[in-house]
Amino acid sequence: MKKNTSSALFASMVMIATGLIALGVILYIEFSSKAQLEQDRSAIPVQVDFPAPALDLINVDGKRVSLSEYKGQVVLINLWATWCPPCKAEMPALQDFYEGYKDQAFTIIGIANGEAADVVAPFVKDYGLTFPIWLDEDFQTERLFGTITLPTSWLVNRNGQVVLMWYGAISKRMLEEYISPVIEE
Repeated sequence: MKKNTSSALFASMVMIATGLIALGVILYIEFSSKAQLEQDRSAIPVQVDFPAPALDLINVDGKRVSLSEYKGQVVLINLWATWCPPCKAEMPALQDFYEGYKDQAFTIIGIANGEAADVVAPFVKDYGLTFPIWLDEDFQTERLFGTITLPTSWLVNRNGQVVLMWYGAISKRMLEEYISPVIEE
């Protein structure tokens, strides 16, 4: 009788261990798939065609700046805020893409929406952003481009036409897929 009890206990332990291993494998697959999905999640741009508006603001260093200074370049205008989680999430991809293409007459202009330099400057430092950062405390960009969504981005081609628009965070994959061909034109 003792042998049957020991065998039953051993069999139960094996079944529990097997179930726990199976559960672990299922959870691993589930979380790995979700992590992959999160990495690939990105806004997909909408094709548009309108002249870039005259945009004159102040940069994070207090200097007056204008979009017209970038005539002949490809410019990604990115409207964001320090408190916005999707804005924060896309910053490493934007910085990485900028570093890869800044020598090809391409720039990113990050426009901090409704925030002052004392809030924006630490964020820029913490994220290691080297592309131009402008301040828009009066929401001029929202009015000129007709949006209230953050983040929102617009791609301006070398002829000064806005050709793509994103509502939401952009992944590096989307930057490569949609902006690289415009830079190479």
